Amino acid sequence: MEATEATNSETLDHNHQISQQHNEQDHQNLEDNTDPITRETEDPLSSSSSSSISQTEILRAVEVVERNSVAISDSFSSLFASLRLALSEVTSRSVDHVQCFNEAAGRLQESALDSATKGNLYINSCLRLNEEMRGIDTLAMQLKVLRRNVDALDTAVNSLVRLH
Repeated sequence: MEATEATNSETLDHNHQISQQHNEQDHQNLEDNTDPITRETEDPLSSSSSSSISQTEILRAVEVVERNSVAISDSFSSLFASLRLALSEVTSRSVDHVQCFNEAAGRLQESALDSATKGNLYINSCLRLNEEMRGIDTLAMQLKVLRRNVDALDTAVNSLVRLH
């Protein structure tokens, strides 16, 4: 982006310099084409020579204005072309960023849904296991009683075997 801005700035500076050069050249041409002796000898009351000279000067001035107008229009054309290019680059980058954001948001949504589904499955499995473990408490109590009975039987058998 900075390279584009630098290029646009360079283009604007270059166009401004060209416009200034045209203005300076045109001003110098007007000064060069006017003869100082003619200026001194001109009589404002003599209409024929002054009108022909003034028409010539007017034509030169119109030419200068025309050249300046062309230079200005070229500068504006270059400026608008640079702005169009910069806007196009910014727009394409913005579109790329929006597409990237959209893709990232889609993937995040998929991951969140997948995680939620797996979390629900885990919770349901834990609830089923908890439900099944409730019957185990009764079985554990029965096993404890059975173990005591087996231990008592083992003790009785051991004492009988020692006696014999």
